[in-house]
Amino acid sequence: MASTSDSAANTNAQQPDDTSTSTTTPLLNGNAPSNPVKKRAQVVLEPEIVVVGNGGENGGDGDGDGYVDSEGVVSEKEGEEHEHEEEDLLEDWPDDSPEIELIHSRLHSLTNLRLPRFGAHLQKLCLRQNHIEHLEPAIFKALTELEELDLYDNKVKHVEDGLDECKKLSVLDLSFNLLRAVPDVLERLPCLRTVYFVQNRISKISSLSNLGATLRSIELGGNRIRKIENLDALVNLEELWLGKNKISKLEGLDTLVNLKILSIQSNRITKLENLSNLESLEELYISHNGVERIEGLEDNKNLRVLDVGNNYIKVIENISHLSHLEEFWASGNQIPTLTALAPQLGGMAELETVYLEGNPVQRTEGTAYRRKIMLALPQVKQIDAT
Repeated sequence: MASTSDSAANTNAQQPDDTSTSTTTPLLNGNAPSNPVKKRAQVVLEPEIVVVGNGGENGGDGDGDGYVDSEGVVSEKEGEEHEHEEEDLLEDWPDDSPEIELIHSRLHSLTNLRLPRFGAHLQKLCLRQNHIEHLEPAIFKALTELEELDLYDNKVKHVEDGLDECKKLSVLDLSFNLLRAVPDVLERLPCLRTVYFVQNRISKISSLSNLGATLRSIELGGNRIRKIENLDALVNLEELWLGKNKISKLEGLDTLVNLKILSIQSNRITKLENLSNLESLEELYISHNGVERIEGLEDNKNLRVLDVGNNYIKVIENISHLSHLEEFWASGNQIPTLTALAPQLGGMAELETVYLEGNPVQRTEGTAYRRKIMLALPQVKQIDAT
């Protein structure tokens, strides 16, 4: 089985010429960027960002940025933070502001911001990289026009009823918090389309059954999930990001007939299976698992991107029917020869990118390696990372 250590990178579609971490995604193997993760969520996973703003599991020593000295007296730094927090940082903002952004502002509470005064107009609220622990219902009750809420990298453990009245909310980002479960309140948000719960402590997929009509994308990478379940109602879901969990089997996907992107990298998958109903699937990322064969893709004829890098695959097979394939990533496997390239990939007119570095064949072919790939696949424009 492939390594699934916690040091492995998460999930988001990164293409060789489009380093898909919104900025730059760390390479998983030092060579091919075989590491797709949701573009927005992947910024979330860069090491330099992980340690910003939060204590405990999300970076730091568990006490945020403050500390207590040997006499038990609050440090000057912490005192400054709380003094800063008591200010109304939005004092000069007009009441009709449609968007508010307070990033890395050392906020512990929302009370002094007097947010309800923006309720009639506020549509986007970004409070990334603070120390917020609670979402007070009294505050959010007034934000009836809110459509996007970004609480990435805070210390939220429970959402409870804090967002009950945000009926227009369509985008919710609670990545890098301390959640142990998908918040129940999601089922009472009738317009929710996109949710991010990257790098929490969630062990089970739940609380999504009422979102079948609206939910299009869910990012659960970097959690503690062991089983794909409770997704049956999400018939309109288009993107599912489950990288860096503890999932051992592809299952529970049959009803996701509109799914276009499935990312399940850095898990414990050993077999490609149960994908036959996903006829709309365009991108499949299953690198850094324990897969030994390419199989089970007979009905996934719309695939444009197939990433099976860093598994235990020995043969390129069972993909010649994927006529729309544009990118094939198979770096870091156990492929000993290039003989299957022409019969399997040669007829793919749209194929532009092939990653095979890190296989035994690269070493055995030596300087002839790239030339032989070019001869077998003249339509390809990108071979490996260089």
